[in-house]
Amino acid sequence: MASYCSALITAPDTRMWTTAVDEDTMKKNLLLFKKLICGALIAGTAFITGCGMGGDGSATQADQATTITVYSSRKEHLLKPLFDQYTAETGVQIRYITDKAGALIQRLRAEGATTPADMLITVDVGNLWQATELGLLQPTESTTLDANIPAELRESENRWVGLSVRARTMVYSTDRVTEGELTTYEALAADTWSDRLCLRTSKKVYNQSLVASMIDTLGAEQTETVVRGWVDNLATAPFSNDTKAMEAVMAGQCDVTIVNTYYFGRLKKKQPDAALALFWPNQADRGVHINVSGGGITKHAKQPEAARKLLEWLSSPEAQRKLAENNQEYPANGGVKPSAEVASWGEFKADAMHVEAAGRLQAEAVKLMDRAGYL
Repeated sequence: MASYCSALITAPDTRMWTTAVDEDTMKKNLLLFKKLICGALIAGTAFITGCGMGGDGSATQADQATTITVYSSRKEHLLKPLFDQYTAETGVQIRYITDKAGALIQRLRAEGATTPADMLITVDVGNLWQATELGLLQPTESTTLDANIPAELRESENRWVGLSVRARTMVYSTDRVTEGELTTYEALAADTWSDRLCLRTSKKVYNQSLVASMIDTLGAEQTETVVRGWVDNLATAPFSNDTKAMEAVMAGQCDVTIVNTYYFGRLKKKQPDAALALFWPNQADRGVHINVSGGGITKHAKQPEAARKLLEWLSSPEAQRKLAENNQEYPANGGVKPSAEVASWGEFKADAMHVEAAGRLQAEAVKLMDRAGYL
């Protein structure tokens, strides 16, 4: 930079001036201007070298204008308030792209090392498992995450952690079903529920994870017998989502269905007088099936340390409370209580199975449901 400035200052000027006075004055002004420009360039270079480089001359992450890129299958209205708060507290900018889980996983796979994504946030352990199996996430060692999130809600090699919990449980008609009639997931295969059961399609990952958890506990043979019984007891073809299944119960098409708890919460907010109630099955044995939304740092993250700090912050009590309340879920952080509304649904015994098993057995569950005729 110094040699460049020396050449600039001493370079001859070839412009034509109209008078001798103009020439003398303008040359002095031009020389002064060149010196000012060079001074600013040298000072700027010194500042960048001193503040923006590490000891080895490389740019340090902390001194860059840090921006984290998040790929998320969660809805924008659930995450944006949290991201905005984190930016306000830390100055770290968060760029996020939302899409369906499958599309984001395929995008990460196609982008490879060129991906801009530092973090993947998605729903259901089945999706997290798939991302892990494809080598899209990297291990994250963090004593903060270990302390905040129970081991059964974290991947065994720390490639993802649960950030919120949802239960997949029963919803029944309070007009046509007494609570004493309901007991377990398996009991819905009994003849007493013939033409009284509604289900969401097996094509959705939520039911795939439920069946996978049953395989883990009951074994494939017994689970297939149960699923065949469900299919035999269906009052109508499977629905595309949990809300439609509950609406079918309300309309009298069936008496009971299986849904994620937050769908029940949303419907009751819109229709508080709906003749529906939750039931917690399998309380005398393994407990209610639970699943997670979760996040992990991508294999080719450009800002892995910044992403780790964001993930840790999302596991903190304040963030956990807001993340869970925004979607009527349960906090993954065991030290944080659910919202008053969610707590009003009552306490239950949750299946203590490591949620990772539901991902590991997902492919087997899909094949089993196909054999059983569960569409």
